[in-house]
Amino acid sequence: MKSETVLILQGGGSLGAYECGVYKTLARHGIKFDTIAGTSIGAVNASIISSMQRSGNNNNNNNAADTLERFWITLAENIIPPISSLFLPDKGKSVLSSIYSTIYGNSKAFMPRWFMPPTTPNYLLPFNWTYLYDSTPLRNTLNQYVDFTKLKKRKNTKTTNEDKNNSHDQSGPINSNDDDSDYNNPTPRLILTSTDIQKGEPVIFDNNSMDIDIDHVIACTGYPFYGIGWTKKDGRYLWDGSLLSNTPVLEVIKASPKAAKKFYIADIFPRRQQELPKNMSEVWHRARDIMYIDKTDNNVKILKTVTEHHLTLLKELYEIVSTSKLEEKNKARFNKIKPECNRLVHEHSAIMNEVIRIQRKEEKEHFIFEDADFSTAKIKKLISQGEQDAENALAEK
Repeated sequence: MKSETVLILQGGGSLGAYECGVYKTLARHGIKFDTIAGTSIGAVNASIISSMQRSGNNNNNNNAADTLERFWITLAENIIPPISSLFLPDKGKSVLSSIYSTIYGNSKAFMPRWFMPPTTPNYLLPFNWTYLYDSTPLRNTLNQYVDFTKLKKRKNTKTTNEDKNNSHDQSGPINSNDDDSDYNNPTPRLILTSTDIQKGEPVIFDNNSMDIDIDHVIACTGYPFYGIGWTKKDGRYLWDGSLLSNTPVLEVIKASPKAAKKFYIADIFPRRQQELPKNMSEVWHRARDIMYIDKTDNNVKILKTVTEHHLTLLKELYEIVSTSKLEEKNKARFNKIKPECNRLVHEHSAIMNEVIRIQRKEEKEHFIFEDADFSTAKIKKLISQGEQDAENALAEK
């Protein structure tokens, strides 16, 4: 049975630098991915990696890691004077950095609306604004680090119009394309997630069925709680995919239900915290962590239980009907649905055979806006932490 290696990248603002460190270690160990999936900042990281990684070539694998690190160093900003940093604790530096980002934005990622020229009649009426930060700087930066010619629709994928529609909207089944050869696809399959504002439904971008461009990536990053604007794409108004799922494992399984999978998951929100929150800021911080941690184990357990039950019933029904003498009218109806029944019975068996989770741990001081800290020291620390945690996770395999 065909097996796939999958990398899952979560959303988390500046904490996405941790994912950079994780990928650096995985690349250094020569681990190559058939599929890379991400949401929010994870969608940004996934796009950079997928456009640079080449199957069967470790040098290009390492080039992807180098490019991703350069991207993060580009986003990093030296905003705290060296002398001040000697007297400030880490939390104090993180607080100052996040305040700076809130007021002045990040010149390579998001621009505050109050520093932009008026473009709409309600510019002087901030209570009517629908966003606080513009993503044009991130768009410009990504165009320097993502080769979008490598994210066009992959070759040898048989996609019908119905499949195409389903791949955009997860309210229907996603085209799997598992029978198609990947020999002519030098880059990994890329799956990105966003949220339809009006329908409250996931919208999936998958380069097995479409060309992925800069607008698709930006559409995955519009996090409304931090005032990042939505993106209009293909007639939809889209926000950050993390609003519905911050760990897009099920999206990958639905997109490719036949192949057994080995998942590498960068879990950037700490699962365990021994000490209880001491104030409302820490309460919100811990609640945020719990909302966005990887919930794959529970989701897959439920999915597997339901799937196995349905398949058992379907197999029994299929065997009874296929071996029974049917009236001509019913026989014609059975023959019409027989191929689909056969496919469901035999092709939806293997979901997940291994999960390697790289889990970020946190120091005792907790700060809810740590994901808005783009200081150079913090970005480099996160990259280093991700590298070390990934080494530890691989050593424990």
